[in-house]
Amino acid sequence: MVDATREFRRQVVAMIRRALEEDIGKGDLTTDAIVDPGARYQGEFWVKAPGVIAGLQVAKWTFQQLDSSIEFHPLVPEGTDVSSNQVVARVWGKGRALLTGERVALNFVQRMSGIATLTRRFVDAIAGSGAIILDTRKTAPGLRLLDKWAVRLGGGQNHRMGLFDRVLIKDNHIQAAGGIPQAVQRIRRVYGERFPIEVEVTNLTELKTALDVGVEQILLDNMDVALLKRAVKMTAGRAKLEASGNVSLHNVAEVARTGVDYISVGQLTHSVQALDVSFLLRPIG
Repeated sequence: MVDATREFRRQVVAMIRRALEEDIGKGDLTTDAIVDPGARYQGEFWVKAPGVIAGLQVAKWTFQQLDSSIEFHPLVPEGTDVSSNQVVARVWGKGRALLTGERVALNFVQRMSGIATLTRRFVDAIAGSGAIILDTRKTAPGLRLLDKWAVRLGGGQNHRMGLFDRVLIKDNHIQAAGGIPQAVQRIRRVYGERFPIEVEVTNLTELKTALDVGVEQILLDNMDVALLKRAVKMTAGRAKLEASGNVSLHNVAEVARTGVDYISVGQLTHSVQALDVSFLLRPIG
């Protein structure tokens, strides 16, 4: 879902501009008083803890919103495992732009790297199982594109970007419609075959109902491992199965071994621990 198309870049740059406006306001009082307008500096991004680096492209676009002449050179590809005290990017340009954009650039890199790092840990934990780690819509408001980009850089996959690109019938939809068959019928009446349908179920009775109406994917909500195994056996490949709820690094491998196709993990984006990254600046010449 996340890609580097022109529209995607436009949306990310709009996020960057809002972040810069929030931070700079009417001007950088400290930098403008201390740093000469023509002074040039070199900066380095240092990783202070092991993890997966993400967001360097966003950092580049951040600085270039302030000064298009700034040169930014990543030293590792996005999605790379990095170690403590590793320099991951260098940047050259006017000191005022570098100092003014420093915090916003770091905020993006640290958050995205934190998401990518945790995602990689989940992906590695289920390696060889055939299951796929998915994200959710539990993202920071206004930063969803970046949060989901970071998940992909960590090796996970994106579920739906928003309410507009995928049908997922959840418990409250089922309640509003009067049942699973009624909800599915309404979706098909409105959209025909335009969208695959996913339904959330909480027990095997609801699972059977969802299978009987022929949906393409079923979300197994908060089922324990024993129930997940029974759900996989009952489904027998008639629909893709997504395990969701109470999934952690401690139990994700066991969940994957049940045979589900997908495992969605809200923790990837709703409880982000930022990767520790610093930006160090020195004059040129």
